[in-house]
This record gives sequence, C-alpha cells and structure tokens, in this order.
Amino acid sequence: MKEKKTIRMSTWNNIVGWSFALPAVLGFLIFNLMPMALSGYYSLCDYNIIGSPSWVGIKNYVVLFSGQEKTFWLSAKATVLYAIMAVPANLIFAFMIALLLNCEMKGRAFFRSLFYLPCILPAVATSFVWLLLMNPDFGLFNTLLELLHLSKSQFFWGRGSVLPSIVFMGIWSTGSTQVIFLAGLQDIPKVYYEALEIDGGNSWHKFWNVTLPMVSSTLFFNLVMGIINALQVFAQAYIITEGGPNNASLFYVYNLWRQAFKYMDMGKASAMAWILFVVVLILTAVVFKTSNKWVYYEGGDES
Repeated sequence: MKEKKTIRMSTWNNIVGWSFALPAVLGFLIFNLMPMALSGYYSLCDYNIIGSPSWVGIKNYVVLFSGQEKTFWLSAKATVLYAIMAVPANLIFAFMIALLLNCEMKGRAFFRSLFYLPCILPAVATSFVWLLLMNPDFGLFNTLLELLHLSKSQFFWGRGSVLPSIVFMGIWSTGSTQVIFLAGLQDIPKVYYEALEIDGGNSWHKFWNVTLPMVSSTLFFNLVMGIINALQVFAQAYIITEGGPNNASLFYVYNLWRQAFKYMDMGKASAMAWILFVVVLILTAVVFKTSNKWVYYEGGDES
C-alpha cells in the first residue's frame, strides 16, 4: 500500500513537473526547431513564398559560393570588416568605462544609469540622431572638425568612412557589455589587491596580474556575444544606409533580408541563413577551444 502511494506521488510530481516545463518545450519546438527545419528544407528548394517550393538540391549553395549571386561575397566582406573593427572597439571601450565606474566616486549610480541609457532607447530614434550628428553638410561632428582645422568626413555617405562611422555609432550603445564587465570587476576579492600592494605592486601590476586574469571569464563571454552580434548586424544598414554607398555597408543579414522579402527568394535566403549559422558555430567553437589558454577561473577549473 505504501509503495503504491509512493508510485502515485512520484507520477503526480512528474506530471506537475512536465506541466510547468511544457510551455518552454512547446515554445522551443514551435518557434525554434520547426523554423530551423523548414529553413533547412527551403534552402534546398526554389521557393518564392507565394508558390510551392520545388526541390533543387544544393543549387542555392552553388549559386552563392560560385559568385553568381554577386552580393553574397560583397556582404560577407562588409560584415567581416565590420566585425574586425567593432568587436575589439566595443570590448575595449566597455571595459574602460566599467573600470571607471568601478572606482569610488560621487554620483557613481547616476553615471551607471547614464551609460546604460542608450541600450533602452529605440534604435530608430537613435539612428536619426546619429544621422543628424554625422550629416556631411551641417552635422555637429563636421563642424567640430572644421573648428579644429581638420578635413571633413562624409561619414555614412562615404564608401571608406561608412563602416568606421557605424562602428563608432555602435560603441555608444555598449551599456549591457559595460554592466557585465562591472559585475565581474566587483566580484574580484580586494584581498588580492592588498597582497599586491604589500609586495610593492603599482596600478599597472594590479591591472595586469589581478584585474585582467580575474575578469577573463567575463571577457570570454562578452567576446563570444560580441562576435555573434557583429556577424548579425542589421539595424544600421536597414535604417541608415540601406547597404550603401555602393554596397560598402551591405551587411550579410541585411542582404539575407533583402533576398527573402525584397526579391522574394526564400530558398537563397534560407541557404544564406544556414551558412551564417555554420560560420557562427565554427567561430564560437574556436573561441571555446582556445579559451583554456587565456581564461582563468578562480576555482581552478579550465573551460
């Protein structure tokens, strides 16, 4: 009798547990796994959304890699160049701001909120502000350059300046990265700094031998997320440049969106999505594989 009661109680607990987990499981199946499976199928089809998909095998991949679709490699190049500039710039700037916010000073809570503010502002609104600031004719930035007797820039309207301008614009909204860095900095035990001071260490020794190793795990996380976000950049091209000038800011995801919803070529867009997925997966795996050489965990375990 007691065993039957225990079995019934265990069964009831399992039912309750699965009932709570069911929405998450269904959400994953319906909104993640099913769309991925469909996009994988569409990538092997000629599909224009309106009609029925027709099987073409790997034709879409051949068209992309062979250069028959010329914008594919142009968008890949623009995205890689952007990622090379944006990832280190965002990490360095966010880490420097986090170091400043970690110092004992008046109004620290106010400045933390101030630096995080751009993250909660609408992307469309902030984009129009940057358009005004970087306007080559009457923008504030060119006015300052003129006052300093420096040559003006075309910013978003120049082929050579559009990517640096978008990177500079992105640095402004690294508040979430700053918060994560700040959390890592505040988790460092002060006893390490005190021990280094006793041994005669200066500020540089503290930074190089204590701060940097202790936040390496936080840096690792921000690096992975930074790479993923940089390879998926979309809003700036969609709102500001529309891929111009002369395809200089034709980012990969913007080109993917254009193939799918402007040219109605869902098959080719799905193939591009899967190529991006594989590239992100490989780069993430490389970062994880090399992390045991530079990421330090206080417990002594390596990643």
